[in-house]
Amino acid sequence: MSLRGGAINVLMVCSELAPYAKTGGLADAVTGLSDALAARGHDVRVLLPKYAHLPATGAAAKPLEGALGKYRFFELGAANGTVPGTKTRGTVGTKAHGTTASTTKTRRGGRPSVYLLDLAELTPGGIYLGDERDAGRFIRLAEAALELCDALDWRPDVLHCHDWHAALVPVVQRSRAPARPIPTLLTLHNIGYQGLFPDTVLADYGAEAIRGSISPDALAGDTFNFLRAGLRAADAVSTVSPTYAEEIRTPAFGMGLEDVLDERTDGVVGILNGVDYDVWSPATDPFLDVHYDAQDLSPKQGLKRALATRVGLLTDSNAPLAGVVSRLAPQKGIDLVAAVLPTLLATTRASLVCLGSGEDIVAAQLRALAAANPQRVAFVEGHDEELAHRVFAGADLVLVPSRYEPCGLTQLYALRYGTIPVVRATGGLADTIRHFDPKTGVGNGSVFRDADVVGLLWGIRSALAWFDDPHAWSRVIANAMAADFSWRKQAKPYESLYRSVQR
Repeated sequence: MSLRGGAINVLMVCSELAPYAKTGGLADAVTGLSDALAARGHDVRVLLPKYAHLPATGAAAKPLEGALGKYRFFELGAANGTVPGTKTRGTVGTKAHGTTASTTKTRRGGRPSVYLLDLAELTPGGIYLGDERDAGRFIRLAEAALELCDALDWRPDVLHCHDWHAALVPVVQRSRAPARPIPTLLTLHNIGYQGLFPDTVLADYGAEAIRGSISPDALAGDTFNFLRAGLRAADAVSTVSPTYAEEIRTPAFGMGLEDVLDERTDGVVGILNGVDYDVWSPATDPFLDVHYDAQDLSPKQGLKRALATRVGLLTDSNAPLAGVVSRLAPQKGIDLVAAVLPTLLATTRASLVCLGSGEDIVAAQLRALAAANPQRVAFVEGHDEELAHRVFAGADLVLVPSRYEPCGLTQLYALRYGTIPVVRATGGLADTIRHFDPKTGVGNGSVFRDADVVGLLWGIRSALAWFDDPHAWSRVIANAMAADFSWRKQAKPYESLYRSVQR
């Protein structure tokens, strides 16, 4: 069908897709958008690498027939309505060492088609390897995107590329100078990750042919910047919140790419991420022992006690429980949580459960605080999808003190679970959370301005004051749970953007 008049053919090119390959919000965002577009009648297909943990050849991953080019593809199927995934579980106060356990999740019908690129000798290892082999993987992903379309005998209306991992797709297309180029959209989920490698990776991975189509500033100083190259070549650029779209055009947030973004005459389109409420809802969440909704919150207290018991905290339903579910990265400001905890423990009744992994120095601080305050601080190091859901359901507050945040999904999940987000006013956090005013009853969380201990402490204490006022607490929870950030709504601006880039 015509792009303007009906269904849209979209090829998503990405490094992560929940639940198959996930390290954070990127996977959830690509999955949520792809599902929502497919549910609205569009033909959505997704290409990502076939990592070592993904299904071996067989019923779950069948070789794609008719692929006669350079690359080998697999079509990912589902057996008995379930799909495979992995999760890494940590234990309280200890570090998870890559232990994996399989898990499955029922998937709805009408889903996008998912294809895996055979990485050949680059298969071993996790989703990211942290060295130049990542460059090889994602050079191949970009080259393979157009080859997949040929193998399927299918022409997308839009090549939708996500982050630096897929940023070379528009560059590869330019190098091939097709008579009818496919419009390209590059979405920035986090401009802080740009794909920086020695420019020798082009020769090392057989991609010298694209060098002439790479903007000179993306090859400066013998360094190849994947994201800069993609930003120069893409037909359109978007990011995941309106405020972040403005922020990244400034030196404070542009991470060295503000020049290329500011030079784009078409600007940067900011579209908020959405939430899949079939996955993230306390009324249906399969990870919860009991369910609740905005009309009946009483089971939440039992979930709070169960969470406290599970992580070894004192089970006091009358004392506030704060949660953190986050990467331990400077961007996320979890070092501020560690810094504020001694004061919080000394001056309030609050306890904290933190789930996450990342920088060793922050992890060490959290381990020490948990060891010194075992009844009030729990630190679970690693990624555990089930426990993440239980934290959102069982905590009273969720802390999101990010120094910058393109969109953020944590605060959106928390809203639906009636768990009040305490956020810094930046990026998508500023776009989705309004500071609650007990006098007017307007607002859905606590918003503080400065990314420092004073700011975070003010934000937490504001929320704790509402917690101690039953009327105010009921009102802010009702406001939070009434918020609608579903992908059904957020997919519509993408449809408009796709149509706007039609040649």
